[in-house]
Amino acid sequence: MKKISLFFILSILLALGCEEIPPVINPSMGGSDPNDPPTSVEEQKKQVLIEEFTGVRCVNCPAGSEAIEALLSTHGEQLVAISIHAGSFSAPYTESAEVFRIEDGINILNYVGEPLGYPTAVVDRKLFDGEFDLQLGRNQWAGFVALQLAEAPKVKLEIQKTFDVLTRNVAVSIKAYIEETITDQDIRLSLALTESNIVDLQLTPASSTPDANYSHKHVLRDMISNYDGDPITEPFTEGTVITRNYNFTLNEDFVESNCKLIAFVHLNGEDKEVLQAHETGVMD
Repeated sequence: MKKISLFFILSILLALGCEEIPPVINPSMGGSDPNDPPTSVEEQKKQVLIEEFTGVRCVNCPAGSEAIEALLSTHGEQLVAISIHAGSFSAPYTESAEVFRIEDGINILNYVGEPLGYPTAVVDRKLFDGEFDLQLGRNQWAGFVALQLAEAPKVKLEIQKTFDVLTRNVAVSIKAYIEETITDQDIRLSLALTESNIVDLQLTPASSTPDANYSHKHVLRDMISNYDGDPITEPFTEGTVITRNYNFTLNEDFVESNCKLIAFVHLNGEDKEVLQAHETGVMD
């Protein structure tokens, strides 16, 4: 009897050990905090994109990163952040474990325009009244973010994704629900990949040598779309739904639980304004 029981238990354990691991499939319609319940796409509010331009050799940029974190704490899922390492302070140190400066980030900086100083950020890629360019100083971020959040969304975004833990393939489906007809001739969809909690060198005001224990957040790792977005060729008419699909393999050096997918719809041309942004975790 004991032999039969032991054989039965071993059979069950063997079956469990051979079980195939399925892909992780999850839709997202809101909520960057996994503890928050997801917001339905019908209830989705305006979500603002802030693109911070930074670099590991920028002594003042940690203060900008702290300001971004404070804004995220205030606005939650309605604010989406990307930190782009590009510009004069972005060259890695010889001792750096990571190279955050990538071609897509350099292209985006050229696309939105060089800043006069750092820290700097672009809010919804909008040229605000009284400003001469898209780049904004740290003390301006909170006011312009609040101004954008007061608007109703002209489009709402839904992201569905599948992450295969074995192949590291990421399949993404983005649906744009058009809330307001827009007649601009060039409307685009961008999809970015970011990673947070990357510990590596960063120059800070605390020391003349870079801090080896600095935690970098929202780092742009890759543009899955073109750096300036992929054209939306369908009529952007109220009530329509536009779908785009993407597939890519997540770099083995990226920690999937720290990675975010960020989709945003924006204009392209002299007016580059972001109409809506939305993010979800690769593993959420």
